[in-house]
Amino acid sequence: MNTKLEPTISRRRFLASTSMATTAILLAPRHVLAQDDGLVQTARKTAAASTITVQKLRGNVSVLLGAGGNIAVLPGRDGKLLIDAGFAGARPKITDALASISSDPIKHLINTHWHFDHTDGNEWLHSAGAAILAHANTRKHLSAATRVEGWNFTFPPSSAGAIPTEVFEDERTVQLNGTTIALKHYAPAHTDSDISVHFIDADIFHVADTFWNGYYPFIDYSTGGSIEGTIHATEANLAKVTDKVIVIPGHGPVGDKSQLTFYRDLLVTVRDKVATLKNQGRSLDEIVASKPTAATDAKWGGGFMSPKQFIGLVFQGV
Repeated sequence: MNTKLEPTISRRRFLASTSMATTAILLAPRHVLAQDDGLVQTARKTAAASTITVQKLRGNVSVLLGAGGNIAVLPGRDGKLLIDAGFAGARPKITDALASISSDPIKHLINTHWHFDHTDGNEWLHSAGAAILAHANTRKHLSAATRVEGWNFTFPPSSAGAIPTEVFEDERTVQLNGTTIALKHYAPAHTDSDISVHFIDADIFHVADTFWNGYYPFIDYSTGGSIEGTIHATEANLAKVTDKVIVIPGHGPVGDKSQLTFYRDLLVTVRDKVATLKNQGRSLDEIVASKPTAATDAKWGGGFMSPKQFIGLVFQGV
């Protein structure tokens, strides 16, 4: 009986996912593929065909959906600020989307974590004029060869222009375009480099890949992520969110407190079910067969992570 978590998503599943305008191209465990023909390269090659939607929020903040991880944009006299960079291959469409928001030049970029669907565009945005700010672990992973077992891929060191020039360890407050932006590092969650970005005046909270709205999440155990850390991050988010706060997830549509609460409850419920069965000596295959995610599969199981893949990630961490 095979109880090993399979490490990459199938090409067919990936290509089907690239047409979703409200989600990013993201990878998840499925069939083993050689690195030279893998899903990271496929994501980069097909990014130019993605559809990007601009959604205006409030306080002059907009979000670009479909270019990789969700990108928040704050224009103004200090130049455009972007939260995350998306895929490099989506550059023409990102450029058009940014131009539709304002004519302000690109001057600032904040990476919410190191994963390539959030940092692949770092180099071109830097060349366009952006100074890059991130957590210290984001610079660490982008500066060295970094392996993600769940994607069966080793990322080489990024080019000098793609590496954040300014980093912080715990908290940072930024004043740009007449607003206050609070940055906070999570304890290891989805990775060891995740941060939240709170637009204080607009009360918009970008929590990146600590929240996948409508999809089972990928957790990167290779660079410090865990199911427990993901739950703790979601609880930290809920402690800051009121019914009036707009919540930008890393993937999926813009959400609110009720959706974030549902997500937290989902993670906790599945974690507890899988842990109980694993402690009883059940194998991964037996746990999958018991369908601990059955209550949410119809709504949440059609994205990048199948129910089996998500259960496998939880099994790995309990």
